[in-house]
Amino acid sequence: MRAQPKKKKKVDVKREQAQKDRMKKKIKKLEKAAPELIPIEDFITPVKYSDSNRVRSLPDLSPEETERRVLLLKKWCLFKQKQDNTEKKAIQSMVEAQQEALKELRLESEELYQAAIRRDEGLFPFEREGPSYTPPLPGYDPPEGKCVDITKVYTQ
Repeated sequence: MRAQPKKKKKVDVKREQAQKDRMKKKIKKLEKAAPELIPIEDFITPVKYSDSNRVRSLPDLSPEETERRVLLLKKWCLFKQKQDNTEKKAIQSMVEAQQEALKELRLESEELYQAAIRRDEGLFPFEREGPSYTPPLPGYDPPEGKCVDITKVYTQ
């Protein structure tokens, strides 16, 4: 069986024209009085929040909680110390294996040894421009660090 074809909607020309006219009026109205945009200043902390008088008071901890935290800190320090020692041992064993391989290579061929110990400049590219040290300007008086508030106030 075939599906029945959908009936086409009758298009009312007057209604469609009226809708277009309304849209044109709205566009003209928006173009005439474009609202002034207020800049978003998310990254500026208001002065009232940076007041040094605002200090949070921490709740007093029970002796059990203090003891628990001290033990946890000791366990963490021990874990990090063991982790650091295993890393150092792994690096040391790699360096020793590398030195042993270089000794064996030197016994095999001096030319290959010299090629192996040659520095690879492309491994860590480094470029530097200009002087590495800039002397101070004579007679330059640095600013005191005083802040002048130039915050703009917007109203609508």
